[in-house]
Amino acid sequence: MIHQKFNSLLKTKWLGQNLCYDECVDSTNKVAKQLGVKNAPNGLVVLAEEQNAGKGRLGRGWFSPKGKGLWFSVLFRPKFVPEEAPKCTLMAAVAVAKAINKICGVDAKIKWPNDILLNNKKLVGILSEMNAEYGKLNFVVIGIGINTNVDKSDFPDDVKDIAISLHTEATKEFGRELLLAEILQELEIKIEQAEKEGFENIFQEWRQMTCTLNKDVKVIAQDETYFGRAIDIDAGGMLIVERKDGKRVKVVAGDVSIRSVN
Repeated sequence: MIHQKFNSLLKTKWLGQNLCYDECVDSTNKVAKQLGVKNAPNGLVVLAEEQNAGKGRLGRGWFSPKGKGLWFSVLFRPKFVPEEAPKCTLMAAVAVAKAINKICGVDAKIKWPNDILLNNKKLVGILSEMNAEYGKLNFVVIGIGINTNVDKSDFPDDVKDIAISLHTEATKEFGRELLLAEILQELEIKIEQAEKEGFENIFQEWRQMTCTLNKDVKVIAQDETYFGRAIDIDAGGMLIVERKDGKRVKVVAGDVSIRSVN
């Protein structure tokens, strides 16, 4: 079981020092939020071998087969205001992609807003949620799902052509425990950086690691679908798209698919 080796590899000061492990949960994010309202400590990590109701963005499910991935959520109680919380998804993507590339010897890229791709296929999904009241941010939960050992035949039909797993692509031998420890170390660094100096430098790293910018994209928003070119992200992490008519718009939520690869 993954948690038995994990403790000896962990090098963080506070993130992951408290671990809630279970063989199977409905959703690690759900468990983390429940523990969060019960005063769970800052830096708690909820880790499971399997999720039977894993959550993706926009209410979608996330395929989380037993023992074939890293399915976990982190809970932290940041010092910044609730308006900053949506930026945590991009922050987590930087940390996760850096750790994966270092440990596994691949070149994973970040797709706005919450996916990490490898060879243009989905490797990682990230879902951030917050608990706040009266202008106070109580805690943030970031759920991370990584396909580490999922065989192509394991994937459901609706994702098997767009999903990928690390075990077929890694150029270095890696263990799930080592990868998890490295991710938490990178994420701890980024959280502390955001608390100390804001997200500007983290966003600069995101720009260097993304596959979305300077690409033609299709945006499916709640009330319209349009095409354009992804220009940049703004200070809030929203995607700036220049539409075909030359008008620049900010994408707050919705599906963004890359239409061409330069």
